[in-house]
Amino acid sequence: MAAITASMVAELRGKTDAPMMECKKALTEADGDMAKAEEILRVKLGNKASKAAARVAAEGVVAINIAADGKTGAILEINSETDFVAKNDEFLKLAKDCVELVVTQNPADVAALSALSLADGTVDSVRAALVGKIGENMSLRRFARVEATGKLVSYIHGGAKVGVLVDVVGGDEQLGKDLAMHIAASKPKSLDASGVPAELLETERRVAIEKARESGKPEAMLEKIAEGTVQKYLKEVTLLGQVFVKAEDGKQTIEQLLKAKGASVASFQLFLVGEGIEKKVNDFAAEVAAQAAAAAANR
Repeated sequence: MAAITASMVAELRGKTDAPMMECKKALTEADGDMAKAEEILRVKLGNKASKAAARVAAEGVVAINIAADGKTGAILEINSETDFVAKNDEFLKLAKDCVELVVTQNPADVAALSALSLADGTVDSVRAALVGKIGENMSLRRFARVEATGKLVSYIHGGAKVGVLVDVVGGDEQLGKDLAMHIAASKPKSLDASGVPAELLETERRVAIEKARESGKPEAMLEKIAEGTVQKYLKEVTLLGQVFVKAEDGKQTIEQLLKAKGASVASFQLFLVGEGIEKKVNDFAAEVAAQAAAAAANR
């Protein structure tokens, strides 16, 4: 049996970035053969990756890339299990590389993006290798590619947890920045009323009617009250209807701002990391109790 030295463990860890104890175990199993130990770790990391794939990845970052001419751009969300990994340099590089590929290669969907060439393999093989290396699930969730009518402006906020890509026609650079920041802050659902799903409006209408009815309003007034409620809702959730966050009078809407600047918004994309993903909430006390009980049962 070959002696496994600290320098050998450090060398293998440098090649694979695997945990120290895993490196030592692999070297022991390989009887000191560095190449064989590396192969053993690759197998183990692959298994780790497949186990990690079952875990919820609701953290992560939003990445944005805009071509030099400002006419083509993309926004992408990539998820991890923890915010710690979302700050990892290799994870951030994967996000950067992927969103650049969306701009340059124009994949049809996430599956097509995953199959594109990257480094010495594909996007998916690079992702899987990183999952194995870190031991935490990560996934490409979504992206949007935009070919602008005007010029694209972007904004990243909150440690890359919120990303905005907006197509601004006319206006100046400051207007574009202000619009992108407003969208990040106010989170509109759509540009105007035409983009709001009919079921949302119908829900607002039903709730308004029932509230008015319960408060004793005459039946003849219910529809009018409901319509007023729906219009108020539209002002709150549409970009053009929202009050500009930097409005000095607290009243100027985005629509009025754009008109004053002789500009318009052709479209926008707003990505919020983990939006709609059900996050697992850990009960630390219960987890410790369960571990203690399991340990006692194994004695």
